[in-house]
Amino acid sequence: KIDAPVEVLKPIMIGSYSDLKVGQSVFAIGNPFGLDYTLTTGVISALGREIQAQNGTKIRDVIQTDAAINPGNSGGPLLDSSRRLIGVNTMIYSPSGASAGIGFAIPVDAVNWAVPDLIEYGQVNKPLLGIEIVPQQSLARYDIDGVMIMDVYEGSGADQAGLRPLIRMRDGAIQLGDIIVGINEESISNYSDLVNVLEKYAAEDVIKVSYVRDSRTYETDLTLGSSVQYQ
Repeated sequence: KIDAPVEVLKPIMIGSYSDLKVGQSVFAIGNPFGLDYTLTTGVISALGREIQAQNGTKIRDVIQTDAAINPGNSGGPLLDSSRRLIGVNTMIYSPSGASAGIGFAIPVDAVNWAVPDLIEYGQVNKPLLGIEIVPQQSLARYDIDGVMIMDVYEGSGADQAGLRPLIRMRDGAIQLGDIIVGINEESISNYSDLVNVLEKYAAEDVIKVSYVRDSRTYETDLTLGSSVQYQ
């Protein structure tokens, strides 16, 4: 938090991912290796990159830059030559652990999507199906393409839509849960697909979910819930 009157604080100007061009100049600000207020320069090397977060989720439309980014730069702004925010420095690709001229920044559009929720709720208000899923590695032995439901939250959109979780029978046998294979017109092969598709929607949106149950494919309408309601 910043202890200062509002009148002396000036918000940063916001750019747009759609306006970016490969080759344009960029400036990265951060604290690499604890060195405060460091500015490095470079260009946009590529757009539309895809990187993987620590939880395995794929992050799309990432900005690649050759501006020097090192440990301590993460969370700092990536600016264009007009001082507009175009990204948030996130990670580097480096066999040695130091900058190799391949850095990545989350696009500003993700900031525009997340910050209003952070201000209002203290967290990103993500749309939820209302399910827990079977870990992807556990599905390998079944040769299943899609996302299997392990549990359904009572009263959630998934519950109201009639989706079925994995059930252990009295005799110890396992009845497999429904396998989500599509949302609207997009195919779902794994958890990353599910996360990336859901990011396009908001809580209270109604989506069409395609799922497999007992080797047959069904469709149902589902009203998305909000991550805030489960806090």
